[in-house]
Amino acid sequence: MARKFIDCREFPSDLNCSIAIAADTDQELLEAAVQHAVSVHKHEDTPELRQQIKQLFKEGTPPIERPAAHAL
Repeated sequence: MARKFIDCREFPSDLNCSIAIAADTDQELLEAAVQHAVSVHKHEDTPELRQQIKQLFKEGTPPIERPAAHAL
């Protein structure tokens, strides 16, 4: 089973968020990422949000250095 991650540092935000989350399962990563998106970035937990987040998963672990930001 490959470890996966999502890195909030890749996306510009007013908070300049530095969170990166990694997990061994898609479900665990999705739940943690949704919780972060809702509690910190004030998104609404919807099926659309969950689908968008799942599409951002990457294999491996997050880099130590901040990656270049992508436009949303």
